[in-house]
Amino acid sequence: MGGLVARALLTLKNFKPELINILITQATPHVAPVMPLDKYLTDFYTAVNNHWILKAQDLRNLTTLSVAGGFRDYQVRSGLAFLPRLSQHDSALSVVSSAVPRAWASTDHLSIVWCKELILATIRAFFDLIDENTRQITEDPKKRMSVLNHHFVRHPAKIFEENPEVFTELTGAFIWITVKASKWTYSVYNDSDGKYFTFPLASHRKSYSHFYCENSMLDTSSWIYGCINSSSSMCLEATDLSWNAELLPTTKVVILKLQDYTSLSHIVIQVPPTVGNKYTLDCEFFKEDSRTVQLPVTHLFSFGLSSSKILLNSTGLLYNVQLQHFNQIYQAFKIYIESHCQSLKERKPNVYRLHIPWSHEDSLIVAKVPSSTEISAKLHIAQPQNDSRVPELNIYSSSDCQYEVILKTSLTQVLGQIIRFHAGALPVYIVSNILLTYGGQLSTLLSTGIAYWSGVVFSTSLRLFSSLWLTLMRPTVLQKEKLITPRRLCGVLSLALVSWTTCGAFAVFIIYLQYLFKVIKLHVNVRAEQNMLSGDSGHSKETSQNSSIHTVKRQSSMDSISEATQSPPNSTTVDEAINSLRMHVTILNLFTWIVLLNLPSLIYWLKNLRYNVRLDPDPCRSTAIVIVCILEILMNSSTSEVKSSKLLKIAAKVPLPLSVAMLAFGRMHLYKVPHFVTFSLLLHVLCCIV
Repeated sequence: MGGLVARALLTLKNFKPELINILITQATPHVAPVMPLDKYLTDFYTAVNNHWILKAQDLRNLTTLSVAGGFRDYQVRSGLAFLPRLSQHDSALSVVSSAVPRAWASTDHLSIVWCKELILATIRAFFDLIDENTRQITEDPKKRMSVLNHHFVRHPAKIFEENPEVFTELTGAFIWITVKASKWTYSVYNDSDGKYFTFPLASHRKSYSHFYCENSMLDTSSWIYGCINSSSSMCLEATDLSWNAELLPTTKVVILKLQDYTSLSHIVIQVPPTVGNKYTLDCEFFKEDSRTVQLPVTHLFSFGLSSSKILLNSTGLLYNVQLQHFNQIYQAFKIYIESHCQSLKERKPNVYRLHIPWSHEDSLIVAKVPSSTEISAKLHIAQPQNDSRVPELNIYSSSDCQYEVILKTSLTQVLGQIIRFHAGALPVYIVSNILLTYGGQLSTLLSTGIAYWSGVVFSTSLRLFSSLWLTLMRPTVLQKEKLITPRRLCGVLSLALVSWTTCGAFAVFIIYLQYLFKVIKLHVNVRAEQNMLSGDSGHSKETSQNSSIHTVKRQSSMDSISEATQSPPNSTTVDEAINSLRMHVTILNLFTWIVLLNLPSLIYWLKNLRYNVRLDPDPCRSTAIVIVCILEILMNSSTSEVKSSKLLKIAAKVPLPLSVAMLAFGRMHLYKVPHFVTFSLLLHVLCCIV
């Protein structure tokens, strides 16, 4: 949240935006809160993001970098950490840690701040951002973005230079060797002589479209050049092409599109003396179409039973597998790559990269050859509507090897994506189901079930609590209680005062515990009365003499339970108590979710209690006062009072439109869910009174 607070500084009236020229955030949910449980929090997000959109022109000199943790961050999904797309998109950059050069790993929400690879990338960027003249962060926004792209997006395996020299002169007592083959490998160990290998382009332009080369030396020196003016034995004028290279975990590679370099006559690769080191080069000319294959992804409902596969008989060093129709966040796949080689000679490790073209969220995996590798393919951001590019699986392969790529839908990963993106709306659907059941109970005053899993857990917990209560306390007689008494009025005023002076969530929690004990007590009493009624029905077939003796014994046992009980329980009274219990269980189930949604405010108040007794601002203060008044009446109500009410028909029909409205407005704003529930409970209170 510190990243969001930093962005919020610019919304202050007296704050000068020119005081900040670069902002780097880590695992910050910029788009929206992870769980919108608080109106103040959602309003804060709206104010910050709207300000950045409206003041985009004023903030064009501020360079912003957001680094997300990837799929290991279970607290903040990376899609929320991507900065909103603004008009000044050229000054904002969002990346996932798995795509950051020299890091190439996902981090959880805590380790992102101490991940050494990310720390080093950030420190190197800060050093390169320093202006040599002012000894401060550079004022040039283009240089700032160049530095960030250099360290966080595409690293060319060179030290950053603001204005690299375009032309250079290749000098030194190096041996010049001309390579005319379209595919070439050079490997040497402990060579004291330096070499220049030249590749003439005239003979290859007509047959090939690209040039590719791998260099095993991970130093930061220039190593590949384009020859503009050459003689028979050397390059008279050259341009440095190393800036087009890219650093991978085990090698640095360069891909050149030949039609972009029509002025070049040769490509020159410099191999320095390798004293005590092993040096390997692999280069080739190739056609793009011959190295690009299309693999349609399997359907979501294939459940992993079907698969898509291709077989690559590798004759080159690079293959691009385009994953067709892979563009939605609910899609998730397992990609299996089996590599088999004809010979058992030592080979360089393979690098597999899942490249997502519309966002910087690539993931890289290094695998031995031969091997069996499993890759998870899923998205942090869905494909934008105006983007037609396709995700790719880049295979940096070994020649003379065979690669089998198998893609299957992963059901567990699909469920994981659904939870990752939509778990925040789960409470809305559960409460909506319970609210519909509550409306049905008001209509029929009969049990029709509650939201299944929450109902199972809740009813099981209630049975355990009631069993514990039975072992500690004696059950009392079922009897009606007055809805409003001076004692209860004092309780309402006391809890309202607690809500106003301390924390509304605290008052809600207290009334929740009071309601819970009330329902447990009612559950215990109903069980005791049901047991006695079942005992009566079991002995109804006996003789009248035995029946009268049994009645005396049962009455004596009832006397031990309650001195006020002198007659057997009435089945009508027990049935009414059962209906009331079912109604109270549903209400308490609804109320449980209200407590859970207000729990963050209670936790925050408890943690800051040593500083201030009153939570200010309190997002649930007014709601808490209303809920306290409602529940104090409802916990003492019964179904007999509701049946005779003229408002019952209205109260029974209201939960349906309320549940629809909850689904429409509550998924993005969870703090609105208690309002819908409170309104329905308010009608129930009116039914008890009127």
